[in-house]
Amino acid sequence: MTKIRTRYAPSPTGRMHVGNLRSALYEFLIAKHDGGDFMLRIEDTDQERFVEGAVDIIYRTLEKTGLVHDEGPDKDGGYGPYVQSERMKTGIYMKYAKELIDKGEAYYCFCDKERLATLKTEVVEGKEISIYDKHCLSLSKEEVEANLAAGKPFVIRQNIPNEGTTTFHDELYGDITVENAELDDMILIKSDGYPTYNFANVVDDHTMNITHVVRGNEYLSSSPKYQRLYDAFGWQSPVYIHLPLITDENHKKLSKRSGHSSFEDLLEQGFVTEAVVNYIALLGWSPEDNREIFTLDELIKEFDYHRISKSPAVFDIVKLKWMNGEYIKAMDFDTFYEMAEPYLKAALKKDFDLKKIANMVKTRIEVFPDIAEHVDFFEELPEYSVEMYTHKKMKTNSETSLQVLKDMLPILEAQEDYSNDGLYQTLVSYVEEKGVKNGYVMWPIRTAVSGKQMTPAGATEIMEVLGKEESLRRIRKGIELLEQSV
Repeated sequence: MTKIRTRYAPSPTGRMHVGNLRSALYEFLIAKHDGGDFMLRIEDTDQERFVEGAVDIIYRTLEKTGLVHDEGPDKDGGYGPYVQSERMKTGIYMKYAKELIDKGEAYYCFCDKERLATLKTEVVEGKEISIYDKHCLSLSKEEVEANLAAGKPFVIRQNIPNEGTTTFHDELYGDITVENAELDDMILIKSDGYPTYNFANVVDDHTMNITHVVRGNEYLSSSPKYQRLYDAFGWQSPVYIHLPLITDENHKKLSKRSGHSSFEDLLEQGFVTEAVVNYIALLGWSPEDNREIFTLDELIKEFDYHRISKSPAVFDIVKLKWMNGEYIKAMDFDTFYEMAEPYLKAALKKDFDLKKIANMVKTRIEVFPDIAEHVDFFEELPEYSVEMYTHKKMKTNSETSLQVLKDMLPILEAQEDYSNDGLYQTLVSYVEEKGVKNGYVMWPIRTAVSGKQMTPAGATEIMEVLGKEESLRRIRKGIELLEQSV
């Protein structure tokens, strides 16, 4: 059996889109599931869209996500160069384009912009494109040679017959047949000598022995042209796997405007790399059971590309946040604190024991920016309504809460031990003395020291962090507010 070889072949045009990362992940999983090789190839033939620093983003993203490539520009496996602009210098694309010309499968086109502007146009997938009329196919060999000798600008076009059909096979969609009349004579070599994305893809995939090609289903319409190139060369075409579209919650194509369309966007929004990879794996693929949490090693073991769906995958940010929260809960504390510390320091300027506070919020947040809303009351007691002191389950109201705070104030003023254990013991002693339930006392104390309905910890844990002076100040403030309302 042929060893599986897959490739991730991004164009360095900016941040890595979620869809591109999914392609890379699936290519990686397909290769590793069967002990194959995963290759990185940089497709930089579109010089107009090249973004400085984008290659670094590609490397950084693959490293962070654990998608370790076996071959690439930095790891020569014998199929280099692995950058298309460097491959172009070897003359490989022009060599194969000329081979197609010799076979009658391609031809030189010398039409200038003015003539091309007169061609009829068609709307394909929302874009208006001109349909080339094969004008230059009729040029004689002598005319072509004269134009080349004169240095006349040219492109090389694929020669697709007007009659008949072309069929290609996709692992998810099966056999797809199209009328050749619907296919345009696409450009293979541009006027600047660079190959087009479509042509370089085919040549590189073949010469690098790529066995499986994974890409978005927006390329389905181009695949018949790729198939014709494979057939023209007499090459075996790779296994095609076209992935479903990723949409936002409104079933529109996931775009930059969503705010979470790239891997780096998600990291900046406080998501954990492992959670992002796990979630993206499930955007179009499902395991045999209903399991949702996977490590990368577990994904390698479980991944079967035949279980990829053809239906669009909805990028549900709420679901991703839930999954991210699960990863945060499962983190060891030191790792969590290292990631949480910048958010804690941004929210809290006063001198607090940040590790204690981090421990309080670890199981309560879904993304790291959530930390601020959970801890802001430590920095400053917020304005709050005395209605918060009323809690049916705890059987508290403004009158009972006022009494509890007044009773506890002198006791807490006399208390020296402001540890969580020491404070808890003091409050429980009062509970036992009064013959009431814990919440009857804890609720008003927690409300007074936090000013919040929901807190990441109980009254005594909060007071331990605040310290004696600040805890007492807030309890006195609570008494003052309640006295004004009763």
